[in-house]
Amino acid sequence: MNLTIAKYIAHAGLCSRRRAIDLVKTGCATINNVVVTEPWKPVTKSDLVRVNGSIVVANERTRYILLNKPKDCITTTADERGRFTVVDLLKKDIPERLYPIGRLDRNTTGVLLLTNDGGLAHRLMHPSFEVQKTYHVTIDRSCSVKDVEALRKGVMLEDGVLKCDRVLVVPGTKKELFLTIHSGKYRVIRRAFESLGYTVLKLNRSLYAGLTTRKMARGEWRDLTQSEVQRLKQLLN
Repeated sequence: MNLTIAKYIAHAGLCSRRRAIDLVKTGCATINNVVVTEPWKPVTKSDLVRVNGSIVVANERTRYILLNKPKDCITTTADERGRFTVVDLLKKDIPERLYPIGRLDRNTTGVLLLTNDGGLAHRLMHPSFEVQKTYHVTIDRSCSVKDVEALRKGVMLEDGVLKCDRVLVVPGTKKELFLTIHSGKYRVIRRAFESLGYTVLKLNRSLYAGLTTRKMARGEWRDLTQSEVQRLKQLLN
């Protein structure tokens, strides 16, 4: 292992590389109980690294897991109320400590990426990269032409405007739509339809940054292929 202290902290899954640099510069990190403030300080396998007093261990193997998230599953690493989490689906088979990228609410299903690559996670979630996500939405009644147009032009919410990149009404039904967005705000699809007077009955993320769980059962997961990882990194350059 040949990592700088900032990379080591990011590889441990604690935070993004940028945040790790800030932590080191502000004196939050130690190597063998000695405070370091230089993010490029090298770390060896035998060194003891702490951040804010807690030991961190870098994962030498970087993992990228694609999960078809089921319902009634919380998108977090742990839940104080003891509810079932996406990490619970993986922890028996995966020794690395992985973190979900972004959030899907409890009843939303579909594409979810988990990784210990802090730098990639940061870029995927940062608004400036405008990572696209496509959702298959089922609502309680037919969506009017006016409201379809509103989704295209922008729906005002309490935390800003949601403007869909693409809106497609599923042929043969006016209650099912595919929406492509790049917003990462929490529950933004559900809130947009609620503001238009609809109730979302089903919500499935069918595409995220070009990744799909097509042919994967709910709760099933797999490692990304090397080519998929490369495409993700190229997308975010």
